[in-house]
Amino acid sequence: MTMNKEVPHDKGLDNSLSLYQEGYQFIQNRRERYDSELFTAHLLGQNTICMSGEEAAKLFYNTELFQREGAVPKRVQKSLFGIGGVQALDGKEHDHRKKLFLSMMTPKEAKKLGELVLGKWEACITEWEQAEHIVLFEEARKVLLRTACEWAGVPLNEKDIAEKADDFTALVDAFGAIGPRHWKGRRARTKLDEWAGSLIEGVREGKLEVKEGTPLYTIAFHYDLEGKLLDTHTAAVELNNVLRPIIAIAVFITFEGLALYEHPQYRTHLTTDLEREIFAQEVRRYYPFGPFLGAKARKDFRWRECDFKEGQLVILDLYGTNHDADIWETPDQFQPERFRKWNGSLYNFIPQGGGDAATGHRCPGEGITIEIMKATLDFLANKIDYEVPEQDMSFSLVKMPTLPASGFIMDHIHRKVL
Repeated sequence: MTMNKEVPHDKGLDNSLSLYQEGYQFIQNRRERYDSELFTAHLLGQNTICMSGEEAAKLFYNTELFQREGAVPKRVQKSLFGIGGVQALDGKEHDHRKKLFLSMMTPKEAKKLGELVLGKWEACITEWEQAEHIVLFEEARKVLLRTACEWAGVPLNEKDIAEKADDFTALVDAFGAIGPRHWKGRRARTKLDEWAGSLIEGVREGKLEVKEGTPLYTIAFHYDLEGKLLDTHTAAVELNNVLRPIIAIAVFITFEGLALYEHPQYRTHLTTDLEREIFAQEVRRYYPFGPFLGAKARKDFRWRECDFKEGQLVILDLYGTNHDADIWETPDQFQPERFRKWNGSLYNFIPQGGGDAATGHRCPGEGITIEIMKATLDFLANKIDYEVPEQDMSFSLVKMPTLPASGFIMDHIHRKVL
């Protein structure tokens, strides 16, 4: 395919290796190199358009121009998202399935989850006071698994918590992985879908009692556009697509711990809901989470002197957009106060995707993420005292997804006396 001369093209027969070597900064590095918000590169065996920035995000979320079907690599579907999940759907089928998720993830339910997770955190204090130390990431995975399952109506045996937490973490860790990490995620996907499928069948057959209105019940009795119940496998995938993102918030929580340590001047500010929210938002903007998203052009069209061809893969840079100097003043500095005057755009702050969650592919659980992060900040800043021993808190921008190397170790933990 011949591209316009005005559009930069990254040299090389295939740039996939460079993507794995540069990780989160692959697109950002080339945007700076070419002084262009888009360029082409040969990725994953095909000529791909890479984009970054607010205007690129607006374009990317135009459903008349882009579709998700066929854009998510099978290796990602078979690990992170699951085959048949809402992320790979388009059109009326996507809208119908998305309404299922939106019905479960309302602001009221998000608040409920925030309150629930705070209670789970507080229940850990007595045990932590007796421990030599704890690793925040490891504890967060378990707390969030318990929280997610209780809220969703999913029965969970205490003896299974460590294994289930490992499996859900493996799904997320497989996103940008090759080799053993990827195959571990694939095995975890099989195990979790079989587990969730048995729960769906148990509810449908009346062998497992679950409260009406919980996500498990709602998904078990969800009808598709043809008036049929979702097949067991698809229902299992969607149940795990409710649980997995909640458990994945453990990554943001670990970065919250790191942010509080690196910027202690903000600790005394976190006594109000507003202050906790702007701090949580800056954690989501500043620290790495999702690196990029893919879609395919629905038809031929032209934008910014670039010809988009029907079926062509297009990648949107999430991390780079959240660090775009055209959008954010001093983007590489941690400054929660910037969110006091943020305009609320659906396209310039996209840690979990952009656009309108009600009509597009933005994560419907974003409100849940924020409420859980706010509740956790309240816990870390206002409910306990702790020390942070010497450790390796560095995180790689090459590894996708990434995390502080130590998982953030805390010791000498005590309930705060007010």
